[in-house]
Amino acid sequence: MKDNINFLKYQYALKMLETEMEILLDEFVHRHGYNPVEHIKSRLKSEESIKEKLKDKNLEYNEDNIFKSVPDVVGLRIVVSFINDVYDIVNMIQNSHNIIIKQKQDYITNPKESGYTSYHINVLVPIYLENHVLYVEAEIQIRTVAMDFWASIDHKIRYKFPDIIPPDISKALESYAKDIKELDQKMYQINKIMNSYHENI
Repeated sequence: MKDNINFLKYQYALKMLETEMEILLDEFVHRHGYNPVEHIKSRLKSEESIKEKLKDKNLEYNEDNIFKSVPDVVGLRIVVSFINDVYDIVNMIQNSHNIIIKQKQDYITNPKESGYTSYHINVLVPIYLENHVLYVEAEIQIRTVAMDFWASIDHKIRYKFPDIIPPDISKALESYAKDIKELDQKMYQINKIMNSYHENI
C-alpha cells in the first residue's frame, strides 16, 4: 500500500460491521415485522481525506496517528424512512453484544449550526487476528431520507465552496434544514396514522 500504511484492519472492521448490522436488522425485522431501513452505504475513508484530517490536526501521516486520531476511517450510513426509525436503529445498535458504543452524538435533537441533522454513533468493532483481538473504531450515521437529501446537497455545495460558503447560500441551507425537519415531523404523523389503521384491522 502507498506510504507503507496497512489498511487491512480497517477492511476487516468494515466487513465485521456490515455483517453485524445485517444480523441485527434481520432480527429486528423478525421481531417487529417491518424493515425501517431504506438503504445502507458503507465506505473506507480515502487516503487523501485521511491526510487532510491529520493535517488539520497538525499530525504526521502515519499508521499510529491514523488509528488514534481518525475515528471515521470506517464509516456506515443507515438511511431510514421515518424519524422514529432513527431511534429504533440506535436502540438496536446499543443492544448489540459484539460491538462497543464509544460515543453518541444526537444532531437531530441538537442540529449543527449549518442545519445538519443526523445521529452519529462511534463504535469499537472487534477484529480477530492470529494472536489477539483488535478493536477498530468506526462511525455509524443514521438519518432519514429527507436528512440524507439535505446532507448530500450540503456536501456538494461545500465541495464547490471549500473556503467559505456565500452568505445567501448558507442562509438558504439553514432555512431548508428547518423545512426538512418539518417534513420529517409530518411524515412521522402519517406513519402514526398508518400504524393505527393497521392495529385496528
